Amino acid sequence: MTQTNEPVNAHAGQHAVAVARAHGVETMYTLSGAHVFPMYDGAVTADPPMRIIDVRHEQTAAFAAEATGKLTRTPGLAVLTAGPGVTNGVSAVAQAQFAGSPMVVVGGRAPANRWGSGSLQELDQPPILSPVSKSASTLHTAADVAPGLNDAFTLAGSSHRGPVFVDVPMDEFFNTAEIVRPQVPPVVREAPDSDALTAIAGLLAESRRPVLVLGTDVWADGAEVAALRLAEDLGIPCITNGMGRGVIPGGHPLLVTKARGQALGTCDLAIVAGTPLDFRLAYGIFGGKDGSPVAKTVHLADSKGQVSGHAELAGSAYGDLTLVLDGLAETFGRQSRPDWSDWVSGLQQTVAAATERDNELLGATAEQIHPARIYGELLPRLADDAIVVGDGGDFVSFAGKFVEPKRPGGWLDPGPYGCLGAGMGGAIAARLHRPSAQVVLLYGDGAAGMSLIDVDTLVRHNLPVVMVCGNNSAWGLEKGPMQFLYGYDVAADLAPQTRYDEVVKALGGAGETVTDPNQIGAALDRAFASGVPYMVNVITDVNAAYPRNTLGI
Repeated sequence: MTQTNEPVNAHAGQHAVAVARAHGVETMYTLSGAHVFPMYDGAVTADPPMRIIDVRHEQTAAFAAEATGKLTRTPGLAVLTAGPGVTNGVSAVAQAQFAGSPMVVVGGRAPANRWGSGSLQELDQPPILSPVSKSASTLHTAADVAPGLNDAFTLAGSSHRGPVFVDVPMDEFFNTAEIVRPQVPPVVREAPDSDALTAIAGLLAESRRPVLVLGTDVWADGAEVAALRLAEDLGIPCITNGMGRGVIPGGHPLLVTKARGQALGTCDLAIVAGTPLDFRLAYGIFGGKDGSPVAKTVHLADSKGQVSGHAELAGSAYGDLTLVLDGLAETFGRQSRPDWSDWVSGLQQTVAAATERDNELLGATAEQIHPARIYGELLPRLADDAIVVGDGGDFVSFAGKFVEPKRPGGWLDPGPYGCLGAGMGGAIAARLHRPSAQVVLLYGDGAAGMSLIDVDTLVRHNLPVVMVCGNNSAWGLEKGPMQFLYGYDVAADLAPQTRYDEVVKALGGAGETVTDPNQIGAALDRAFASGVPYMVNVITDVNAAYPRNTLGI
């Protein structure tokens, strides 16, 4: 959008697309619906036209917009028709709220001039979206659309990032308005409190066993360079989660994720940056293992509202995370530096031992395929810039154990909301955002059933993706725990050895089923070389469950 102070006469859809483009939007994700036709016309008549990716289920459109926000760090855009179009996207909006993913959802809405008369799909949608978004509102007139969407994109992309929902009555969407289009406001970088950083630096100076945890917001806030610089300047061991994975490159001597239990269980200071102190991080309670005392916890966040309110904190700071991390490094540099070499060396020894154990699993030769063997074949075939998308329970948990990205921005998972069905949208966004990179979608067979129809979208839009399905014919994440609790399981079995590859073929892609562990590598090679959406459907051992310590409660 050309930024001018001259009024522009256009219909509301054209205004909406112009504002979205000014905020960096390149792609509109949608499923056709008459309530939002003006948005399509706005995209088609724009100069240049805006890319439209139409899907087979609105959840995929919304998950693709959410993943676009994660990957590009600018808000993704989903355009959903009224009523069920909007409600089909609610899970993706909730995922974005939990993960801090910037996205804007524009919903259609029954016409204002018929409101209350029972027109098609008449539903007051903002109250449904309000609990799972930063803001949810109706833009009541054509003249409201441009300023309302400008506010929506600004809010979605501001710390703490997240989803914003607006809907527009159908009659007003088609109306024209002569307005001066709003300017995109400058980005505001909030500086952290210097006294808070001084206090945290003091805790570091006193610590003998510190650990640094880096999460999604480190990437989302553009602080990945500062985070690696801090880790290396301090020589502090690191654990990564979410889109923090890759900030410390896989194989780096300070990356001790494989010694996670020892690091978090025996540290005396845990500094957690850019991720909530939720079930994934023991709710912020560290130390206490093997006779060690409970650790002190420090929380670093991109905004005040993200600082933990439930954990007992020894210190905290918030603001632009580059300023926070660089400020901490500078402040700590004025302290006397403790010797952490024995602590780091001990963790590195644990990493080495864990790596050796992992290698045995990665090379498992059992006739019934262990899920780890799939990763044993996949890992050496992944390029440094590959994007790995996880959508599943047990099978993707193994990915979290074995896949250590070499670069930031190369890992997509649902985040703390744990929503299955997100992977296809993520793969679509990844392929569009990084057209030359490998895109690998890791499916559990349960998750595959939730979105495989959108292989049709991959085919129609020429978006090659390698799909790898760990097919154990069960809801593995539930089957084992239910057997443990009750001695039996129910509603946990799927049809045996379903040919998901044939589903992909029927929709215009390609694929194969693998039952021999020695054939996995060759199948992956064919998938990467195919240039089409390709499913490698690997039949795995249902009894080879992921060894987890928590069920998220």
